[in-house]
Amino acid sequence: MLMAFKPRRFPVTDGTLDRDGRTDMSSRTAEKAILLTDDDSNDVAIRPFRIEIPQAEIDDLRYRLRRTRWPRELPGVGWKRGVPLGYLIELSEYWRTSYEWRAHEASINRFAQYTTVIDGAPVHFLHVRSLAPDATPLMLIHGWPGSIVEFLDTIGPLTDPPADGSKRRRAFHLVIPSIPGHGFSGPLTEPGWTHGRIAKAFTELMTRLGYERYGVQGGDAGAFIAAEMARLDPARVLGVHVNALLTLPGGDPAEMAGLTVAERERIARHQRFREDMAGYLHIQGTRPQTLAYGLTDSPAGQLPWIVEKFKEWSDPATRFAENVAHTDRILTNVSLYWFTRTAGSSADRYYEALHDPTAWAPKPRSAVPMGVLVSLTQDVAIRRFAERDHNVVHWSEFERGGHFFALEQPEQFVADVRMFFSTSTR
Repeated sequence: MLMAFKPRRFPVTDGTLDRDGRTDMSSRTAEKAILLTDDDSNDVAIRPFRIEIPQAEIDDLRYRLRRTRWPRELPGVGWKRGVPLGYLIELSEYWRTSYEWRAHEASINRFAQYTTVIDGAPVHFLHVRSLAPDATPLMLIHGWPGSIVEFLDTIGPLTDPPADGSKRRRAFHLVIPSIPGHGFSGPLTEPGWTHGRIAKAFTELMTRLGYERYGVQGGDAGAFIAAEMARLDPARVLGVHVNALLTLPGGDPAEMAGLTVAERERIARHQRFREDMAGYLHIQGTRPQTLAYGLTDSPAGQLPWIVEKFKEWSDPATRFAENVAHTDRILTNVSLYWFTRTAGSSADRYYEALHDPTAWAPKPRSAVPMGVLVSLTQDVAIRRFAERDHNVVHWSEFERGGHFFALEQPEQFVADVRMFFSTSTR
């Protein structure tokens, strides 16, 4: 029989753990230095923010990596059963000994960042204004397991584009939030953060920033949130540009008639995903708290949980996750989840989505113009299904690039976003 546990503190091997899950190496002071906590939940002001991870947190990361207890691996399985042992040991060692967090921290801090509290939750965001007087306000929304890191290589070209002949290309004021529960917009302190609630918070953010008209771009979860923002705020949203859009048949057999060979392949690709690549989705969508213990405690657990998706979802021709040129970007992305302890709260978003009765219910077709960028290597979007639910006025397909398109192909991403908002929006 389990007895009620009353003491607030009890000893553990490397310090003292209180009932909030903090140890001497993960103290209240350190947490306050990293991110907003529930102490700030009533502060709705917009405040400047800089990422300044305490050195003790970096030392703790390296200490934990050095003490990793590695499992055995069956011979010859490669990536078929998950991240290979040899690959992960090598990447973990690089993270521990060679990766320079401070350099990447500084690269993010080059851009103006702020925090505010919306609907009781901390919201962290980059706000990078263009010098162009006619710049268009644009929100960029990441998904999972991405972060603001996905967009870093697009900020300069979008805010300060080079002239095209005698004509200056369209420029943007960028707002790049961390989704509530992810990175410095977390961890969350209450349930109920559905895509609809996130969309409402992001429309409020644009209101607080004084933007009466604005565009939205989103990929993965960001595509769901961006489309929902258009439904919530149609008078103010100029247009929505998405990538990694999920489109599903509506149940009418007539919808499946006349599908092209390419469209049938996308249906098959989505089926393969459901059968062989969706384990993370089921775990995060049903038991996110159980998962959170291992990922929050072990960087060698957090790392493969994320890097596996960069391997499986990026353009296979580029071997993105295995290319040393991209290693630091991936590790910066993973480090944001690690230092902010948001493995669990980011997984909670899947739980909310799978348990939200409104998430998959039929919705009115949006009248806001939508542009869809399709990766031919990874995406499953089918135009006729997208047009059923959205006002699709721009559709582009690319042979190179994958799920993390802004990160994998920043130049093509920027060009497509600019084309859409220059020619197809209201």
